[in-house]
Amino acid sequence: MRFLSVFLTILGFIMGCNMQKNPLLEPFNTPFATPPFNLIQKTHFKPAFMEGIKQQKTEIETIVNNPQEPTFKNTVEALENCGQLLKIVSSIFGTLNSSLTDDEMQSIAKDISPIITQNSDDIWLNKKLFLRVKKVYDNQDNFQLNSEQQKLLDEYYKTFVRGGANLDEQEKSRLREINKELSLLSLKFSENVLKETNKFELVLDNENDLAGLPKDVVTAAAETAKENGYEGKWVFTIHKPSLIPFLQFSDKREFREILFKAYISKGNHEDELDNKEILSKMAALRAERAKLLGYKTHAHFILEKNMAKVPENVYSLLDQLWKPALKRAKAEAKELQRLIHKDGHDFQLQPWDWWYYAEKLKKEKFDLDDESLRPYFELDKVIDGAFMVANKLYGLSFEERTDIPVYHNDVRVYEVKNSDGSHVGILYTDYFPRASKRGGAWMNALRKQEIINNENIRPIVTNNGNFTKPTSEKPSLLSLDEVTTLFHEFGHALHGLLSNCTYYSLSGTDVPRDFVELPSQIMENWATHPQVLKLYAKHYKTGEVIPQDLVDKIEKSGHFNQGFATVEYLAASYLDMDWHVLEEPTIMDAKEFEDASMKKIGLIPEIVVRYKSPYFQHIFAGGYSSGYYSYIWAEVLDADAFQAFKETDIFDAETAKSFRENILEKGGTQDPMVLYRKFRGKEPRINALLKRRGLL
Repeated sequence: MRFLSVFLTILGFIMGCNMQKNPLLEPFNTPFATPPFNLIQKTHFKPAFMEGIKQQKTEIETIVNNPQEPTFKNTVEALENCGQLLKIVSSIFGTLNSSLTDDEMQSIAKDISPIITQNSDDIWLNKKLFLRVKKVYDNQDNFQLNSEQQKLLDEYYKTFVRGGANLDEQEKSRLREINKELSLLSLKFSENVLKETNKFELVLDNENDLAGLPKDVVTAAAETAKENGYEGKWVFTIHKPSLIPFLQFSDKREFREILFKAYISKGNHEDELDNKEILSKMAALRAERAKLLGYKTHAHFILEKNMAKVPENVYSLLDQLWKPALKRAKAEAKELQRLIHKDGHDFQLQPWDWWYYAEKLKKEKFDLDDESLRPYFELDKVIDGAFMVANKLYGLSFEERTDIPVYHNDVRVYEVKNSDGSHVGILYTDYFPRASKRGGAWMNALRKQEIINNENIRPIVTNNGNFTKPTSEKPSLLSLDEVTTLFHEFGHALHGLLSNCTYYSLSGTDVPRDFVELPSQIMENWATHPQVLKLYAKHYKTGEVIPQDLVDKIEKSGHFNQGFATVEYLAASYLDMDWHVLEEPTIMDAKEFEDASMKKIGLIPEIVVRYKSPYFQHIFAGGYSSGYYSYIWAEVLDADAFQAFKETDIFDAETAKSFRENILEKGGTQDPMVLYRKFRGKEPRINALLKRRGLL
């Protein structure tokens, strides 16, 4: 009897475990149906993905086998609204795999990525489904479609064609192989960069080696050392909050060189984390896919959907900026060389010297340095500043919520409301670096805005960064660059939050890649505007508003080092384009290819391309292949757009209303230049950008 009792107890436990509900497969019983991060476990993802795929396949079969004649509603709209579970699971998993990854999460990604890719190919290569969509497309005049429905139909038809619907069976089979391999290579590329970034440590045990470093930087390095098991020492890493201050302030040139070279050699050590072969293979596979689909190059394939349309237009823009930027950078290099000689040294300026001597030169010219500004940029105050700008422009308010589950203690959650108190959406912020989080800064959508069955489903978005962490002595105090980055990503968040579209595929930030940066980059203008600084930049100890003389110095130094900043960025844009205008699927030697690319544009040896190929995640592990130029393309737009505010008032209600209604709310429902003209009344010109960067 005792054995039977024990057996039944064990059986009951096993059945109880098996009966446990997967929270991803249940309605979210949380405020605003936010993800129940407190309940979600890693083991829940794969079953949820498989169930999501299963449901979508059933929905697709229903559309395909519908005996009724294809209509917009029973075919295109039905296709748009299918796969809801898969969308939710994918967005939650993607958010966590970017911000809280580990070996188990990466293993799930590797397992599920080919399955997701195959499912996607099954849709876009489904001949019967394509024929239904094509029939609606060919007979669209019969359906009395509004402009948004017309846009959705056009997008779906083009996506089928671009997804290989017109290929023969052998070509479709090859396309599937390419897509599967690219998805896995992209994951591996990203994993390698993260591991490389986390692996490097510069451990210092002599206090003399800290010469020149601000106290806060030293304190942070001591805390990092303690966390990593180096009690009583100092550890510097190639995470940006550690790397940049060291390059700016360390008097020890040999250590600046070590740290800088460690950063620029990520993914380039001829070991298991080397990315050169991976990226070369990706470029070749992209070229092959483009050719298979009838495009000259991958760049032609990508740019067809962007504002630029063809590679020639991208190169034309880059060329217009490159000449004046390079001229300016060469002049800046001469000034920095002068400082080196003034310091009594005879060495030639190197890339690891640039940040250090640029900081000295800024101090000499403007009596300004990053450390004198940090006390006025406490993270919480900067967040308040961004929220205040959104309030003054769009009437938005941000109420922190502590009743909504988060995935990490660093994460904070806000409910966003309109001026009338109506709900807009939910914003998560996650601003500090950690080993489980990829580098950089980004916005993500946990749930996009859409209208289904007359219900306006409001968005849930995240803002993510890797900003300076608080120490035991001080709160998080940001550099000026980190401040503008926070405002930049907040601009993306507003684009997602204020979306007011009918369809998921056209809502929020689902716009051409070279248009998506307009809402983010225009926000940077408010970040450092003298009028705005006075409202939020307050000393973290005394509450003193930033002094006018510091505001003046920030404004006067606005053009400082712009040759360097523009050249390192443009060089990366050229590199991206060069990788993707390959006409033949040839495996290139990554180092030789990059060297030739940089030699072609005449990049000076004192400056290194912003992202070398082996860690250029934007284009090999993100969505910016043939699109890194979009930041400068959008800067032409944002410089011109902000001019509209300057012509009236930076918080002018009518201008803000027009920007919200014509840009932020509209997503990808119309051609972006049409939307821009509706806001501005004319097309943008490059002059405002050249003037802003001091390149005229």
